[in-house]
Amino acid sequence: MVKVTFTLDETTVERLNQVAVARSIPKSQAVREAIESYSDNADRMSESERKHKLQVLKKYMSMPVTRTKEDVKRELKELRNSRRTGWQRPSDLR
Repeated sequence: MVKVTFTLDETTVERLNQVAVARSIPKSQAVREAIESYSDNADRMSESERKHKLQVLKKYMSMPVTRTKEDVKRELKELRNSRRTGWQRPSDLR
């Protein structure tokens, strides 16, 4: 184990003490468990991020269609072909 020093606000220290007492564990163990739990979920979106992304998606979905079905089919066919053969820029083909 490595000993470290942190500066925490009073509310956080109070909450740490409450958790440690309620679970009958040392404060250092409570901190370790909290960091482990936080790091396990760190890649998840926050509620505000989720709401923002949903708003962007709803805005995008409400936009009028600007391409024909034929254009989309052609683009998808080109994409599938490029994945099979290895992607190249059109300028690379000249």
